[in-house]
Amino acid sequence: MTLTYTAHRDAIASGRFIRVVNYHNTPASSRKALREELERYSKRFASITLGELDEFFATGRWRQERPGFIPVFYEGYRNSAQVAGPVCDELGLTGWFPICTGFVDCPTAEQEAYARSHHIGLVAEDLETPGARLAMTWGEIAALSQRHVVSPHTASHYGIADVNTAEEFDREIFEPKRKMDAVTGQSAPAFVWLHGTQHGMSERHDRALQQAGYRYQISNTMIHRIA
Repeated sequence: MTLTYTAHRDAIASGRFIRVVNYHNTPASSRKALREELERYSKRFASITLGELDEFFATGRWRQERPGFIPVFYEGYRNSAQVAGPVCDELGLTGWFPICTGFVDCPTAEQEAYARSHHIGLVAEDLETPGARLAMTWGEIAALSQRHVVSPHTASHYGIADVNTAEEFDREIFEPKRKMDAVTGQSAPAFVWLHGTQHGMSERHDRALQQAGYRYQISNTMIHRIA
């Protein structure tokens, strides 16, 4: 069903939509501001666990009195694990972490060059110590997965148009999930393309995501249940 502007506005006002707030780099200098912002959200919205999202899609029922809220931290920065994750823990929020697995796999000394060549934004604070680690480790991903939701954001921070060959499909869709599942002992539930392409734009790519075992696709405008 297509909502009119008025119906869409009223639906948002009544709490029928889940709010998703996107973050990228969260350096230590922004910790206080991040905590204050997330605390304001937590007073108006209810943090959503993966289980609650599954139930919402399965039943259409929302058990919380407040509308839902998901803070999402992209790319796989080290400071997402060391700043954003702990702030979410302090506030009792479930954070969602879409991670570029190629960034994580990149040797520390090469991570700055990798970030600059793969549209992964950096801030001056990241570069104060030359050669310092910029990406999470797999150990940090495993630890985050015990309290939060971790999922692939492709391997190389690629958009849907960048993935065409069988080799690229495996590298950007299938292999990131295999690696993450092996490290966390869980099934990574969601996938995100660079630029937030939505489900339904390419049957071939949609089918690959389903075959890989993802059940959600996060886009710029919605969370799609795809399996």
